[in-house]
Order: sequence, then structure tokens, then C-alpha cells
Amino acid sequence: MEPENTTPPSRRSSDVEHYFEHFLFGSRWIMAPVYMGLVAAMLLLLIKFGGELFHLASHAFTLKESEVIIGVLTLVDVALIMNLLIIIIFSGYENFVSKMEDLHNHHDRPEWMGHIGFTDLKIKVIGSIVAISGIELLKSFMNVDNLSDRDLAWMVGIHLTFVISGVLYALMDRLQGKGH
Repeated sequence: MEPENTTPPSRRSSDVEHYFEHFLFGSRWIMAPVYMGLVAAMLLLLIKFGGELFHLASHAFTLKESEVIIGVLTLVDVALIMNLLIIIIFSGYENFVSKMEDLHNHHDRPEWMGHIGFTDLKIKVIGSIVAISGIELLKSFMNVDNLSDRDLAWMVGIHLTFVISGVLYALMDRLQGKGH
């Protein structure tokens, strides 16, 4: 004969629930390697940035003005993407994985860190995408002779889609904020 389980059924289910919730809560750490991967992506972008800067500097006297402008726009583009990655890494880590408690009093801590919520993050991402798209479009206009009207129309259409999406998202966010 087996010993009878004296633990009340409600207690057993709350134990299961307790462990399951702790398991789910701990699963947020699965995102940590993703953020490390984004740091690695920043290193790759830094290499591309250095290569483009070296190319511009080593050919400064032979490049046409439009080529220099396109090169500088490429550098700005990479910088914007890296800034976006920093925002995503820091705010994503703090919002979804763990607070950076040891760094709260660090003298170099960015002012926005710890204050960007998920909605703010999405607006910053959309704004950055619009800026990056705008730079790519400007680079294309600098090289318009090599593009078909169809390609140019698609690029403008895609950029306008990003702009309209960003405005609509910000408007929805603002309206939702007033309703609460």
C-alpha cells in the first residue's frame, strides 16, 4: 500500500505554478545572447565604417564631390544604425532581461537609459528607420543616372511608407496615451 499524499491539491498546483512561473521568468535570459550578437554586429559595422573612411581618405584627391558626399552619407548611415543598435541593446536588456543596477550612478550613463519603455523604443526604431531610409534615398538621388525610373519610384514609395507608418504609429500612441 502506498502512503497517502497529505498535501492538499490546491497546494500542489500552486507549487507547480510557482516553479513554472520562475521557469518562465528565468527564460528572459535567452535574450542575452541575442544582445551579445547585436554587439558583434556593431563590431562588423565598425569594420565597414573604417573601410569606408579609409577609402574616402585615401582617394580624397581623386574622388568627385558627389562620390565624397555619398561616402560621407554612408558613414552617417552606419553611425545611425550603430546608435539604433545601442538603444535597442540597452533598452531591450533593461526592459526584458535585467536592470543594470551597478551602472545607475555611472558618470557616463546615457540620460535616456532606464527611461525608454517598449513603446518609446518602437518610436525610436521607426524614426531611425525613416532617417536611414532617407539617407539611402538621398544617396540614390546623388547617383540618379544609374537608376531606372521604376527603381527610383519604388525607393520613394518605400520611404513614404516608412514615413507614413511612423506618423500613424506616433499618432496612435499619442491617442492611446490620452485615453488612459
